[in-house]
Amino acid sequence: MTELREHRLKRLSMRSMRRGIKEMDIILSRYAELRLESFDDAMLDRYDALLSENDQDLYQWVSGQKQPPEALRDMISDISTVAFQH
Repeated sequence: MTELREHRLKRLSMRSMRRGIKEMDIILSRYAELRLESFDDAMLDRYDALLSENDQDLYQWVSGQKQPPEALRDMISDISTVAFQH
């Protein structure tokens, strides 16, 4: 059975808020709030996969401490832009 879009958005939003470290809760919940509604199914698939990554790795990628894997580079860059804009 296919997950309804509204349920998927809600699930991804919740996964964005309930991370292992508080910094990623804040960064990803803000990103989800600003971007998820506009994502097509392929982008939602990519974001869903990104949420399976380890929080320490995600934080180092988003903060520029380490280079993200090529497959995630565009999305990590967008997350960084959202997270660190004033």
